[in-house]
Amino acid sequence: MKSESSTLPMPAASRKRILRVLLFSLLLDLISFTFILPLFPRLLEFYRGPEGDRDSHDGRTTLLNNVLRGLNAYKHAFARPINDRYDVVLLGGALGSLFSFLQAIAAPVIGRLSDRYGRRKALLWCMTGNLLSVALWVAATDFRTFLASRVVGGLSEGNVQIATEIAADVSDERSRGSTMALIGACFSIAFTVGPALGAALSTATIVAANPFATTAAVSFGLIAIETAYLYLYLPETRVFSSSTPANRGANDSVQAPKSSSDRSGRRRGSRSNGHFLLNLTHFTFLLFFSGLEFSLPFLTYDLFSYGSKQSGRLLGVVGLIASILQGSVVRRLDPLRAVQAGVVSCALSFFVLVRLETEATLYFAATLLAVTSATVVTGLKSLASFEATQDERGGKLGNHRSWGQLGRSLGPVIFCSLYWWAGRQFAYRVGGTGMLAVSALVLFALVSPAPAPGRAGSSSSSSSSSSS
Repeated sequence: MKSESSTLPMPAASRKRILRVLLFSLLLDLISFTFILPLFPRLLEFYRGPEGDRDSHDGRTTLLNNVLRGLNAYKHAFARPINDRYDVVLLGGALGSLFSFLQAIAAPVIGRLSDRYGRRKALLWCMTGNLLSVALWVAATDFRTFLASRVVGGLSEGNVQIATEIAADVSDERSRGSTMALIGACFSIAFTVGPALGAALSTATIVAANPFATTAAVSFGLIAIETAYLYLYLPETRVFSSSTPANRGANDSVQAPKSSSDRSGRRRGSRSNGHFLLNLTHFTFLLFFSGLEFSLPFLTYDLFSYGSKQSGRLLGVVGLIASILQGSVVRRLDPLRAVQAGVVSCALSFFVLVRLETEATLYFAATLLAVTSATVVTGLKSLASFEATQDERGGKLGNHRSWGQLGRSLGPVIFCSLYWWAGRQFAYRVGGTGMLAVSALVLFALVSPAPAPGRAGSSSSSSSSSSS
C-alpha cells in the first residue's frame, strides 16, 4: 500500500463513476424516505381509530392513547385554545422530533465506525437497518410496531451522512462545494417527487389490516435495490494508513484525492473555522428553521384555511425552486457565500411572515425559504468537511450532523410553544431575531477556508471535471 505522502489524486473517470453510484443510490434512498411524509395524518388517524375504540371498550390503555394524552396535556397548558384538528399534526411532529433526536445520538457513532471500518461497510450496515425499519412498517398493523419502525430508522439512517463523507473523500477543495450541492439537489428532487408518489401509492390497498402496506412495500423494494446496487458498484473511498486497525481489505479501496498536506501536513487547528463554531451554527440555524417549517401548516390553516392539497402544493414549489438553485447556482458558489445568502434569506422570511396577509406574500416567503433550503445545510457540510483529515472525517461530520439533528428535534417544540403562548407575530419576531443572530455569526465569525498547500494545480482540473 502506498504511503500517505505518495497517494495520487483520484482519476477523473473514477471520481465520476463513484459520484454516479452515490447520487443514484442517494436519490433512491431519499425518495423512499419521503414516501411517508404526506401520509402521516391519514396513517396516524388509522392507528388512532381502532386503538381508541379498544381503549374505550375494554379498558386497556394503548401506547398511542398514552401518547395522545400527553400531547393533549401539552395543548391544554396554553391559554389560547388549540384546534383538535392539530392533534395528528402534533403527533406527527412528536414522531419527527423523536426521529431527529435518535439521529443526533446515532450520527457520531456511525461517523466513527466509517472512519474505523470504511465508508462502504458502514453504509451497508446502515442499509441493513433501513431494510429492517421499512419491513416493520410493512407489518405495522398497530401503532406500537409503527413506532418501532421509526425508532429503528432513526438509529440506522446514516445514508446522507456517509454520502457526505464519500463526497468529501472523492472531491478536492475547489470542487467540494459543487459536489455537496449535488447531494443537496438529490434532496430537493426527492422531496418534490417522493411525497406525491407516496400519496399515489397509498390509494392501492393490498392488505386490509395495513392500508399503507403497498407504499411500505414499494419503499422496501427501493431500499433493497439500493442496497444491492451499493454492494455491487460502490468501492471503498476511505484510504487507510498502514497503522489503521481497520486496514483489512484496504487494498480494495479507491484512492481519494489527497496530498501530504491533506493527510499529515494539515494539522488540527490549522483552519480558521473551528468545529465547535460550525456545530453551533448548524444547531442554532436548524433550531429556528425547523420551528418555522413545522409551524407552516398551522399558519396556513389559520390564515387561509389550507388543507393537505394546498400545503403540498406550497411545499412542492419550495422543493422545485430549491432543486433548480442547487443544480445551477449553488454548486458554483463558495460554500460560505451560499450559507450567508441562505441565513439572511431565512431571516427575511421570518419577518415577512410576521406581517403575512395574502397568499402572494406567502409564496414570496416560500421562495425565500427555498433559497435557504438550497444553501445553508449544504454549505455548512462543505465547510465542516474542510476541517478534518480523512482519518477523522466520519467522526467530525457525524458530530456536525448530530448538533444539527438536536436543533431539529427541539425547534418544533420550542417554536410552536411560542406560537400558541404569545401568538403568530410574536413567535415569528423571535424566530427572525434569532436568525439575525445566526446571520451575524455566519457573516462575521466564519471565514472561507484557504486552499491547502499544493492544491492549486490539481484543484482546477478536478473542478472542471465536476462541472461536466
